[in-house]
Amino acid sequence: MRCLRLWQRVIRSCTRNRTMASSVAEVQSLSGPLVFDTVPDIYASSTGWFSGTGDLIVNLEVVTQSDSAGLGLLIEWLRLARTAGRTLKFINIPSQMQVLIRVNGLQDTLV
Repeated sequence: MRCLRLWQRVIRSCTRNRTMASSVAEVQSLSGPLVFDTVPDIYASSTGWFSGTGDLIVNLEVVTQSDSAGLGLLIEWLRLARTAGRTLKFINIPSQMQVLIRVNGLQDTLV
């Protein structure tokens, strides 16, 4: 069974107005295939991501393969984030995933 390695790290970003304000974004990174065979395990491992607060970023930079099941997982993550009151952003979306997003008309939703 293929599994993705999940890394969690917290990044801090600062914004400047009159004073320096600190905000925290939780970053989850995925590697390996995001396909029909791997999505159930990834989903099961990811449900705890949405229990926190603040922004959530999913880095897809080292996802090696994706299909419609992977796209469905991204949509489910958006639903879970919305339910939890969190903002979710996907970064470094692989070209294969971008094609699926475009073909399905989901650019405004996922990109």
